[in-house]
Amino acid sequence: MALLVGAVTVVSLLWGVVQYVEARQQYEERVLTMAESVAVMPTVQEALETEDPSEVLAPWAETLRAATGFEYIMIADRHGIRQSHPDPEAIGQRPSLDPAPVLAGQTWTGVEHGHAGLTLRARVPVFDDAEEVIGYVSVGILASEVRLASVQTLPLILGVALVAVGAGAVGARLLSRRLRADTHGLEPKEIATLLDGREALLHAIGEGVIGLDRQRRVVLANTPARELLHLPDDHLGRTPAQLGLSAEAEQVLSGEGPADDPGEDLLLGAHGRILVCTRRPVRVREADGGVVVTLRDRTELTRLTDQLDGARTVTAGLRAQRHEFANRIHTVSGMLELGAVDRARDYLSELSAATSGADAEIAARIGDMTVAALVLAKSVQAAERGVQFSLSELSHLPEDQPSDLRDDLLLVVGNLVDNAMDAAGPDGWVELMVRRHAGAGDGAGDGAGEGAGDVVEVRVIDSGPGLDPEIAREIFHVGRSTKGDDGQRGMGLALVRQACLRRGGTVAVEAEEETTFAAYLPVRRPEAREAEAREEGSET
Repeated sequence: MALLVGAVTVVSLLWGVVQYVEARQQYEERVLTMAESVAVMPTVQEALETEDPSEVLAPWAETLRAATGFEYIMIADRHGIRQSHPDPEAIGQRPSLDPAPVLAGQTWTGVEHGHAGLTLRARVPVFDDAEEVIGYVSVGILASEVRLASVQTLPLILGVALVAVGAGAVGARLLSRRLRADTHGLEPKEIATLLDGREALLHAIGEGVIGLDRQRRVVLANTPARELLHLPDDHLGRTPAQLGLSAEAEQVLSGEGPADDPGEDLLLGAHGRILVCTRRPVRVREADGGVVVTLRDRTELTRLTDQLDGARTVTAGLRAQRHEFANRIHTVSGMLELGAVDRARDYLSELSAATSGADAEIAARIGDMTVAALVLAKSVQAAERGVQFSLSELSHLPEDQPSDLRDDLLLVVGNLVDNAMDAAGPDGWVELMVRRHAGAGDGAGDGAGEGAGDVVEVRVIDSGPGLDPEIAREIFHVGRSTKGDDGQRGMGLALVRQACLRRGGTVAVEAEEETTFAAYLPVRRPEAREAEAREEGSET
């Protein structure tokens, strides 16, 4: 309000100054016009040529002054001696002002002190027919009249100023109410504090947060979101289509993908990570205010969960074997109680040959005990589900594999075999091959050593109905599954692909007649191979 009053006051003062300047210009034009008119009158020119000009000019000028309302009209001859003046005693005398400029033919206007006080004057030379100066005319008006004329506009200025202040006050009040309503009653300092707190909170939380306006342009992206999606530095103000994201990520952010219910968790694969995305619309006074997308990195949790599922599979297999072993012990015990000792001996021999054969086959081909236990558990699980499970004769995995490779093998073998058993169904069959191939030139393929180029191949074949070509192209994407749409589907094969890519390997599927998944996992990760290469280079 004080700023408004100050602004109106300054404008009013400037207006008053402009009014005074305009009034002075108008009065200057009046006195100059009057002086010029008197200077060209024949009466004046003829009188100045006589021996006693004052006899004619004094009464004539006074009459003219009274008729026109000017403060004074003075006429002087070529010597600068007054021939007319409102004060009769001043006639015949020289004025205090030097008349040389005007007698030289120059016109002058300005403010001077005279016998009546401060006056606004104009001096104009009088010329004869030969264009020679024979005198001059001076016309003046009180300067107070100029001020009075400008002061007469003061009520208008004050009235307009008051109206402006009143209208401004009302407008400021309405604007203040509108702004307070838009800012929820917060003061500017409170808004600044709130914004600072919001920025600190957004960049402190571990989840990624992306805000899009109603035109679906990015207006906010905290640090985790930029890191998870690898957003460019100039992401603000751009649409998802302009950020160079994958088609899947673009669909999730723009809301063009399937299953786009508000608040529903969507799975997204981005740069080797599995992200859980949640899109929530923002409503501002029942209008579309944009969208907020949250991103949660579930890669490590999913990997650990999958490893836990593998361990549970092993446990379930052992539990099933224990249950089956208990039933067989009870059978042998019953035979002994019935006295059928020979029959019990034959039954135990048959069991020993059957179980030791299967276990021995797995142990002979899979030297790593952890992987062998998983394969054995999967064979038991397959038997329970009526699926014929076999380990390829080409399988060969030495014992004591690196721990990181072992974890990835458990993940890959477990997921591929589970999917194969689901696809084959009862009375179907599944074949697994796990083989470590020696790298070129290292000759370490048959031992437990870590050859720089060793690769473990995992191949799973099933007798299922195969895959549609379109599904096969997207089967390794996060959330893509042939088993249904519940939230736990579409993760296993995505994890298999990420495990292979993380090690610099590949995974592919062929579904012409039988469905075949082939995964290749280098024994050593790319960063380990690069470090070793750098060390060898420094030694040479």
